[in-house]
Amino acid sequence: MTVRSITALSFAALLSGCSSLGMFDSADDTAKAATEKPTEEELLASERVTVAAGDDRLKRAVAADEADGAADAQLDTAIDPTLKFQARKARERLNASGTDQDPAVGTEPELWDRLRGLYAMDRSVDNRRVQQQLSWYSRHPKYINRVVERGSRYLYHIVNEVERRGLPGELALLPIVESAFDPFAYSHGRAAGMWQFIPSTGKYFGLSQSWWHDERRDILASTDAALDYLERLSDRFDGDFTLALAAYNSGGGTVSKAIRRNANRGEPTDYWALDLPRETRAYVPKLIALAKIFENPEAYGITLPEFPDQPYFEVVDIGSQIDLAQAADLAGVDIDEIYLLNPSFNRWATSPAGPHRLLVPVANAEQFRQGLAAIDPDSRVAWQNYKVVAGDSLIRIARKFNTTPSVLQEVNNIRGNLIRVGDQLLIPTARNGNTEYALSASQRLARKQASGGRGSDGSRVEHTVRAGDTFWDIAREHKVSVRELASWNGMAPGDPLIPGKELVVWSKAPTYAKAATSLRDKKMVRKLGYRVRRGDSLAAIANRFSVAVSDIASWNDLNTARYLQPGQSLVLYVDIRTSP
Repeated sequence: MTVRSITALSFAALLSGCSSLGMFDSADDTAKAATEKPTEEELLASERVTVAAGDDRLKRAVAADEADGAADAQLDTAIDPTLKFQARKARERLNASGTDQDPAVGTEPELWDRLRGLYAMDRSVDNRRVQQQLSWYSRHPKYINRVVERGSRYLYHIVNEVERRGLPGELALLPIVESAFDPFAYSHGRAAGMWQFIPSTGKYFGLSQSWWHDERRDILASTDAALDYLERLSDRFDGDFTLALAAYNSGGGTVSKAIRRNANRGEPTDYWALDLPRETRAYVPKLIALAKIFENPEAYGITLPEFPDQPYFEVVDIGSQIDLAQAADLAGVDIDEIYLLNPSFNRWATSPAGPHRLLVPVANAEQFRQGLAAIDPDSRVAWQNYKVVAGDSLIRIARKFNTTPSVLQEVNNIRGNLIRVGDQLLIPTARNGNTEYALSASQRLARKQASGGRGSDGSRVEHTVRAGDTFWDIAREHKVSVRELASWNGMAPGDPLIPGKELVVWSKAPTYAKAATSLRDKKMVRKLGYRVRRGDSLAAIANRFSVAVSDIASWNDLNTARYLQPGQSLVLYVDIRTSP
């Protein structure tokens, strides 16, 4: 059998090999998650507050948008990824698909009506915390419209699952509290996805996390896991979903301790009376306030967008790995649409080990099935021939082609890590350029790093992680906070720093420190004095010493629009490895 004839199905054992190589994006928490699976008792008795990405960022953006009239600018910067018109277009396409129906059929029922019919929690509670949330939402109707747009792909499925299990309908709105319906949300507490699972809890509920994909972001798997978790917590607290929700946020052990404290003092033990962490005290009120608004939006001056009670997507069995750009072409949709419906996939293709399914819009599902049937399964992933040269290693080649050593070993039948100069390797590669996969993990990270310093007075510095580096050390060196540093790089402060990883820092340190620390080895940086000669220009000097014009200007407080004068003294910080 030739290497080319190996299909993606032969990759089934790859994931187990990836975790030992340190090749993961830390935002996936993969290596650590493999050893963090708790027992059921440990899970239900946890006292850990799950710090979720929440809706605060979107709230701030909406408030700023309405305050300065900046249209969608502030709003878009709060969304990761940017969804400015994608959800609206998708909803228009879905509505347009029903325009040819018989007028006698009448108006389609709305999902809101079915959702309200599933309500089962006590929403009559008159509590100051609920009123505070209601007051904010009623003053910012754009926020409600925005989260509905974000959730337009997913709400029908979630409502269906809640109804199928006989759970309170209010739970279908919980992703607003957890992530504002952002399937790519990642919190500084290491929680990921629409339902905000931390690595260990995700592991317990079977949400696999690998270099290829993170099921904490999978729409189907994460929804099942979240509702499973809520059901178990409800059982623990005798069917009280306010306590179950509090435990979902702060751990069953935290809630149980608070109940025991109140009971020992002869005080009420309902959720509203408990002394819980600050985030948890606001958690249930947010959901109750949202349920009230969706129940009777007119009472709060809000008009909900029309939302037909019909599915947005279908699940299509694909059988094996496929390039996501090819999948988009076969389905006749934008590749962003494929990522938004399948946000668990980190790379340019689905995971070789599965799940071998894709969610596609209902209107495009049959076209996609027919397209899949018409192509050769071996052509679903593009292949590239590569000749090993001196200095190559599996890790270096894997990084060059945006894959993993395990993939190279499996495809090329390599045992161990030994490769020889002149060997021919077959490498699975993306069909299109990286920028075409705009919502892949690497592209989302690049945009986050690029926009991270927006609004700050810092300068962008690239820092290569060295052995022994910590977030605290790097943050202190650049005079920024640990949380800022982690956020700019799509990480949490508790994530491991792997040597060789490139971090972007929007540094507020003095310019000389930025120059030194942006290089791979500070011992190779030298401060030089340079006297301008006749005919010199900033560009010529920058080229001669392999530095940037902007750096020279910054180090010497120069106006780049003015000419240099012969005899003028400059200070340069140069890397002696790249300078003459």
